[in-house]
Amino acid sequence: MMDDEEQIKDGSSGSSGSEHQVVKPSSIQQMQQTIKRKNDLSNESFCDRFIIQNRGIFVTIFILPASFFLRLFHYIYDWYVYLFVNLSSRHDERVSHISAQVRDAASQKKKMCTSRPGWHSMSLREGLYKKDSKVAKIEIPLRDVLELDEANLTVRVEPLVTMGQLSRYLRSKGYCLQVTPELDDLTAGGLVNGFGVETSSHKYGLIQHTCTRFEVVLANGDVVTCTETDRPELFSAIPWSHGTLGFLVSVDFKIIPCKSYVKMTYIPCHTQEECVDVFERESRDLTNDFVEAIVYTKEEGVVMKATLVDEVNKSQVNPIGYFWKPWFYKYVQTFLSSGETATEYIPLTHYFHRHTRPLFWEMEEIIPSGNALWFRCLLGWLGPPHVKLLKKTQTETIRRLYEQHHVIQDMLIPMGALADAINTFHDEIEVYPLWLCPMALLPSGDSGFMKPVVQDGQVVERMFVDVGAYGVPMVSNFEARGTLRRLESFVRRVKGYQALYADCFMSRDEFREMFDHTAYDTLRTSYGAVDAFPEIYDKISRAARR
Repeated sequence: MMDDEEQIKDGSSGSSGSEHQVVKPSSIQQMQQTIKRKNDLSNESFCDRFIIQNRGIFVTIFILPASFFLRLFHYIYDWYVYLFVNLSSRHDERVSHISAQVRDAASQKKKMCTSRPGWHSMSLREGLYKKDSKVAKIEIPLRDVLELDEANLTVRVEPLVTMGQLSRYLRSKGYCLQVTPELDDLTAGGLVNGFGVETSSHKYGLIQHTCTRFEVVLANGDVVTCTETDRPELFSAIPWSHGTLGFLVSVDFKIIPCKSYVKMTYIPCHTQEECVDVFERESRDLTNDFVEAIVYTKEEGVVMKATLVDEVNKSQVNPIGYFWKPWFYKYVQTFLSSGETATEYIPLTHYFHRHTRPLFWEMEEIIPSGNALWFRCLLGWLGPPHVKLLKKTQTETIRRLYEQHHVIQDMLIPMGALADAINTFHDEIEVYPLWLCPMALLPSGDSGFMKPVVQDGQVVERMFVDVGAYGVPMVSNFEARGTLRRLESFVRRVKGYQALYADCFMSRDEFREMFDHTAYDTLRTSYGAVDAFPEIYDKISRAARR
């Protein structure tokens, strides 16, 4: 329906006309074919070959049920803690214990990191520093929602609180975050210390721009808080610092009253110029609460804009989050066939987690039949698999396959360079779909690592685009290190940034060219972090990860 007039289909088939359907083999199948051509698989053990060839079956039989019961356990545990535990007292006790651990490590002049296993993170890699016996592993068991401040519209949480957990809690109270990153397993600490973007970021910036207060344990064990007015230099430097200035033990996020639905408009585009123009227009229109695009080929994509609403026509509501519904990106692709702009209403919770079931589009590459109607109806309720369980069960061969023949990257590009970015991504990797998400670099973050585009001393661009590429490159000459270094060079040239959860092949000097370390270096010295924590580059570079 276009408003109240134009009717659209439910999309239960999850497919579009053949002329617009992106057909590709699964990631594992594509990697198998590549490795077979290179004769790399013959030396693997029978067990490894069997797991590679039957990865989807293994995930379906073992990982999906384990993920379901793990989610169920956490759901019950979270509500028990909320109802029966004095969270403020427990938080203070645990922070005191963390402080004592840090003081002990500092007295032994040891470098420190958290004891959280590397496979628990959302990064595809595990940090090698975690395996260094000389590095003190600090236990930080902090995963509680601590306080909802309705007067000031903030929520205080511990760093291991997940977005799924926080979203459920806030929705039950009638609120939501200004920026709610998509995947359920993303943690508050990871998003603050690293990178967090979502389709409301054109209005509110990255998730770091929605923070009002950090509580941090410093290298000497002192527990401090920082805000825009209290220790403002530390407050600005914590985002993107990856735990190299201190241990984050709580964060306050801004929240907003939420409504029950979003009014979603799908705008199919059949030329690159049209797609870029429409996407930029809608991203700069702050009456839109949410904006994103999914690019299916070099020339075609669907731009989506949405606004929060309460009143809807029930016949126009599409609850896209039910397990039997087609994966969101497959459903969106059907609008390329119709060629007409269409509008519908989506329950807010379903919208927030629209990419969760298919893990954007990575599930197709893990379980190729995952979007089939029979699979969704019979087994869809078990998913999605926990990323940490997928990582934990990877064999060395599968890890090598992903390293050599798979891309997971988010590059943050100035809006004016978006067309160049799509063309460059196509030429270098040819991974589709691509996810486009607008994000504003707000003035409040200008003293940190990321800066707006400046020419002749004047800010000329604050609107950036997260270009997300997740999948198997279809170019014949893909070589992980060389190809990604060329992409990184392009991003530096256009004054963009790379999300650091992904593989980073930049040299130290190139990394410092991309990210402004001026304030960071000063703070590392003044807060005694140089001898206590690794530098960022030594935690995120490809050489530091396995």
